[in-house]
Amino acid sequence: MDTSHPHTTRRTFLTASATGAVALPLIADPASATVSDGPGRPTRPQRPDQALRALLRAVDPARIKADVLRMVAFGTRHTLSTQTDPVRGIGAAVEWVHSRFLEIAATSGGRMTVERQAFVQPVSPRIPEPTTITNVIGTLRGDASPARLYVVTGHLDSRVTDVMNATADAPGADDDASGVAVVLELARLFATRRTEGTLVFAAVSAEEQGLYGSAHMAARLKEAGADVQAMFSNDIVGASSGWDGTRPEPHTVRLFVEGVPTTETPAEASTRQSVGGENDGPSRQLGRFVKDVADNDETGMKVRVIWRRDRYLRGSDHISFIRQGYAAARFTEPRENYDHEHQDIRVENGVQFGDLPQFVDFAYTARVAKVNAATLWSLAQAPGTPKNVRINATSLTNDTTLTWDRGTEPDLAGYEIMWRETTSPDWTHAIDVGDVITATVDLAKDNVQFGLRAVDRDGHRSPVAFPRI
Repeated sequence: MDTSHPHTTRRTFLTASATGAVALPLIADPASATVSDGPGRPTRPQRPDQALRALLRAVDPARIKADVLRMVAFGTRHTLSTQTDPVRGIGAAVEWVHSRFLEIAATSGGRMTVERQAFVQPVSPRIPEPTTITNVIGTLRGDASPARLYVVTGHLDSRVTDVMNATADAPGADDDASGVAVVLELARLFATRRTEGTLVFAAVSAEEQGLYGSAHMAARLKEAGADVQAMFSNDIVGASSGWDGTRPEPHTVRLFVEGVPTTETPAEASTRQSVGGENDGPSRQLGRFVKDVADNDETGMKVRVIWRRDRYLRGSDHISFIRQGYAAARFTEPRENYDHEHQDIRVENGVQFGDLPQFVDFAYTARVAKVNAATLWSLAQAPGTPKNVRINATSLTNDTTLTWDRGTEPDLAGYEIMWRETTSPDWTHAIDVGDVITATVDLAKDNVQFGLRAVDRDGHRSPVAFPRI
């Protein structure tokens, strides 16, 4: 063995014995590593680094409130509303968001570009005539791995009870000015900070009419071969009070993540039905990652991961990205009040209906922004999710061999094999195998689930990749 090879490392692993854990030396070369019989170390949440803590402290509820109120002031942001009135309607709202992104981009030192992504949606359900739909997108280029993209969205359009009513006042304070305000706040904060991966901030349109804006955006990224490693929709993230007027979970945000990928092929389904993986799709790994890095005292929030693509009878813009094969998830408040969503503004029997700003808790929305910020920072500063991870199932053995492609990040330190009982919801153990591209673990693949994550020299860890056969 040539120990001068840059990817050759001498490491120590723990192996179980009758008398306890015994440290054993192991040579790991660039071609392979063998890990002695042992469970590895228990996993621990990733703590925010100093730079992230400073970022989280800078989140400003007053700025979020100002943005929500400005969007409400457009009267309606319905997709079919006027696009020529300078003060009312979706056209004026798009112009305002575009101007805000330009102001933010001016602080980025040339790293952020801004575009109006406009297209004509032909006649389709909820679109009675060809209609121009415009997304506003700010892209903040990463320094070390700019090809890795992490997308965050809120939807700009609003509606009332009749989804085709384009003239009535539709303030859309919670649904979804709150989400757009989160995106704008994130763009402001990240524009003056440097990240390794590229961040994409978007206010998408026509969500209420059928996810048309996000569908167009996701399709364009797919056609371009973009390496979108994570996408988050912030949709209805403004209220901490429940339908009964209580505030049961003011420090909780829900995160919806699908299990079996929407784009699963018949061959992939056949394998999954044989060996499992229903809880291990890319979006579900993303949910585990968010809880790992953003459910802590620094954000002040509990991330309640829901193992569903979305709520009953509803769907948000993350679905457009899921349909293109990207890992995506949806943030939303814990207990929605449907009197304040998709409603004409009115008072009935003393009850106020309508999506009005008086029902938005701006401190809560700021905490949701912190969850997003912790997630995006941790993703963009860590190595990318490992690619082409495979588990060797060519023969019957009582050990497990994984292979993968080495990442290209300049600060890549190595990899950790993750494992958990098949009945466990979260990864429980990590085995450090160093900077290698294959490793053998003395644990039977029939009994546990395996995954792989990358680690950089500062200890930032990627989401886990689930192996294929």
